[in-house]
Amino acid sequence: MKRFYLVFLIVSSSVANISCVPKQIPNVKQELEVHLRGSINHESNIPFDSTEISSFYKKYPDLEKYAKNVFDIYRRYNFRQIWFDENGVVEFGHSLFSKVNELDREGIVSVFPYQEKIDGVFLDEIDNTLTNTETDLMLSNLFLFYAGKVYTGVDDKTSTALEWLLPRKELSYENILDSVLLNPGLVQKDSIIMFRQYFKLRDVLQKYREYEKNGGWKTVEVEPKVKPYKPGDTSKVIQQIREHFFITGDIAEDNGSNKYDDELVEAVKKYQLRHGKNLQSAITPALIAEMNVPVEERIKMIIVNMERCRWVSPEVVKASELIFVNIPSYMLYFNRNNQRILESPVVVGKTMNKTVVFSGNMSSVVFSPYWNVPNSIVEKEIKPGIKKDPNYLAKHNMEWNGGQVRQKPGKKNSLGQVKFIFPNSNNIYLHDTPSKSLFAKESRAFSHGCIRVAKPRDLAIKILENNPEWTVDKIDAAMKSGTEKWVSVKPKIPVYIGYFTAWVGENGEINFYEDIYKRDERLYSILVEGGN
Repeated sequence: MKRFYLVFLIVSSSVANISCVPKQIPNVKQELEVHLRGSINHESNIPFDSTEISSFYKKYPDLEKYAKNVFDIYRRYNFRQIWFDENGVVEFGHSLFSKVNELDREGIVSVFPYQEKIDGVFLDEIDNTLTNTETDLMLSNLFLFYAGKVYTGVDDKTSTALEWLLPRKELSYENILDSVLLNPGLVQKDSIIMFRQYFKLRDVLQKYREYEKNGGWKTVEVEPKVKPYKPGDTSKVIQQIREHFFITGDIAEDNGSNKYDDELVEAVKKYQLRHGKNLQSAITPALIAEMNVPVEERIKMIIVNMERCRWVSPEVVKASELIFVNIPSYMLYFNRNNQRILESPVVVGKTMNKTVVFSGNMSSVVFSPYWNVPNSIVEKEIKPGIKKDPNYLAKHNMEWNGGQVRQKPGKKNSLGQVKFIFPNSNNIYLHDTPSKSLFAKESRAFSHGCIRVAKPRDLAIKILENNPEWTVDKIDAAMKSGTEKWVSVKPKIPVYIGYFTAWVGENGEINFYEDIYKRDERLYSILVEGGN
């Protein structure tokens, strides 16, 4: 078998199919990985009968979904073989075969439907039963399979059914194949078509597979009737916890001590931070239960979040300003010029009122807002309250307004003293809240779907920072005025509401969060059951 390459290829014309990508391809740093080396033989002089394509799919029906695009490609090449030159299969075919054999590295659990046929093309010990034309067609389908699995993921219909309403990147596997075959000489880095978080998760996946290969980690015992362990306590459980943290990299060395010392305190806090827990020195049974999640389950979490990354355009991170809310971590992040300028805990929708995964453009900040109560809440809560107490509206600082109920501005307003509007059909926005105590809880899924922000004043200041008219003093006065005031945000700021239960931070460490809407297992099942 020819020497193959662990390098990636993607062409600039496929980039042109990504929405929001500028016509000029941006420079990409040299250290970023590239994909598939080589190209197809676009000047081939080996013709074949076009009817062989139909015959091919009759013989290999599991590839039929690729038929139309493949036919269009070969028609443009006047039905000539494109994967061969005078030396046999081109270099691009060998590197493609290499990458398909490493799909597990990409978190892919599928197998090419006719892998044994492909093996026969490249492996000397296996007989090749394909004709040259069948080999050519099989390789075109192999690339389509690879690109669809690695670059695109499950189709739009499936991701929408999983309640993912963020816009999918406009890069279909058909476009990738078409671009590569028609423009094979134009090479760009695959980071242009892949969300960079994907590569970080992929690196961590290899680390966790090594953990798995070495037996993972032992179950930490939970001693009956034992209260949370505190610094200074001694126990064989403390020794087990120390060993666990050494495996996961939360502590530098395992000295075998059974005493809960200062070094272990720092490791506990580091672990809590990576799992979205409140920082405390006590080691609770709940924290031990978190440690006892098997490495196999963590690998599943990494894989499903790699899949979610396939749906996101890499252009997201190139916005000069960006507000990102990750539902499972209960956190909001505000970046400007690729620098983090604000982090804030948030409260998101409870299970019965899930916060929607979608995006919008922030257009307005509203100080001292009215709260226009949704009809669903009016029917379920307000009207029954009025029946029990005729003074219900007055007691809650509410009033009828044009046939609807609204709550007047003030400290007790359910939206607090400021809200942030990014128009959307889901009627979801960011806002302040008078219920500040909820931000102290680890699990913060309490709202009717909107997102409550722990630091609304700071967020307003940062959003209007470039508007000289809106000084900090003026913002403070507007929040307390009791009179609703709308301020336009120019330019508008992209807001992304995402759902990632595994996320690699800037320090390269993996963070795992509770799957609050129970979506991971369903997605993993689709990836496994999707098979080919």
